[in-house]
Amino acid sequence: RGGAAMGRMGRTKHLKRLNAPKKWMLDKLGGVFAPKVAAGPHKSRECLPLAVILRNRLKYALTYKETMSILMQRLVKVDGKVRTEQGYPAGFMDVITLDKSDENFRLLYDPKGRFVLHRITPEEGSYKLCRVKTLKLGDKGVPCIATHDGRTIRYPDPMIKPGDSVVLDIATNKIKDFIKFDVGQVCMLTGGRNAGRVGVIAHREKHKGSFDIIHIKDAAGNKFATREGNVFVIGKGTKPLVSLPKGKGIKLSILEEQAKLYGTAKLRPSMKEGHPGASGGLSAPLIGQVGRALHAYLQKRKANKGLAPGPGNNDG
Repeated sequence: RGGAAMGRMGRTKHLKRLNAPKKWMLDKLGGVFAPKVAAGPHKSRECLPLAVILRNRLKYALTYKETMSILMQRLVKVDGKVRTEQGYPAGFMDVITLDKSDENFRLLYDPKGRFVLHRITPEEGSYKLCRVKTLKLGDKGVPCIATHDGRTIRYPDPMIKPGDSVVLDIATNKIKDFIKFDVGQVCMLTGGRNAGRVGVIAHREKHKGSFDIIHIKDAAGNKFATREGNVFVIGKGTKPLVSLPKGKGIKLSILEEQAKLYGTAKLRPSMKEGHPGASGGLSAPLIGQVGRALHAYLQKRKANKGLAPGPGNNDG
């Protein structure tokens, strides 16, 4: 009795803006909805949709409809292939090419774990690094590896193991070189509280039946630790094979950020020591505001009473 209830057909096609990942850095009052990530090589919480890249990051579009017009002209390539879907997920290490403006970007993390579009040269845009997730035998005993961006590569080098990184030629989809996951290699963290930080692997702490812990030391001498799955090897020794964004993966403390922001700012003449406007008790901007208010008050008194402002003309 009673017909079957109708359900949703297919995937969910809407995403509220407040539920979007924080690393997208969308403003809260910019609308009710956010671009929904389509099915693709990266997880929805670990990617940037092309609509967000064109509209919010590169500022090539003002609205979602304008991003659609750009993509439908086949102007945007991700890893050398034209992509026309607004929700296509571009993830860590992906190369975004805009031939019309002759620009190349690599999607990386800044030291605070937020996505950043790092401008690169066409030579560097011809390859990318991929982390090996699994190594297995495929059909008919063919060895193959699966990478973090959804690729399956057949007949890899027998020395490549899970956790290593491979240098992939984007045009041919062939492995040019590989980097072993080992102590002394430079790496970038892709998850956890320290996402975006860059350092050298110092120690590997093994825990049977649990997560292995990797201890890392950055160029500033800071030490931190994370799970093995969050570590992405990006170079041999201390030299990374990809250029790094601003900050070079070194996370600053709150005081260091404050010193960097205000320490190099040029002081106005009235704020420098020895200047007649400088004062030990009040800052120069505050003194200027008080002086202007007092001058306006005295001028108003002079206009109302017809008396010159002076020590003898005080209000009773």
